[in-house]
Amino acid sequence: MPVLTFDTIIAALGALALVIGLVLLAQRAARWGGLAPRGTGRLAIVEAVALDPRRRLCLVRCDNRHLLLVTGGAQDVVVGWIEEPAKAEGAP
Repeated sequence: MPVLTFDTIIAALGALALVIGLVLLAQRAARWGGLAPRGTGRLAIVEAVALDPRRRLCLVRCDNRHLLLVTGGAQDVVVGWIEEPAKAEGAP
């Protein structure tokens, strides 16, 4: 039966701390888009708002149009496409 010494306990705790740190770093990288720029393609989530613990209202950009989606319930629902407001004359 192996004997646990102070050195092996410290090494095990150090390895555990390293693994937990790497997991937290990977979680943060995944949440913030990682190394790739977010939303540079044709499709991107512009904004998302929690409606309740299960459902979210998402604003999705596809090319130059925007779509509202409700996700997370019994089924996902397309609320509709959002029309861009008409620009005032003389506005850039």
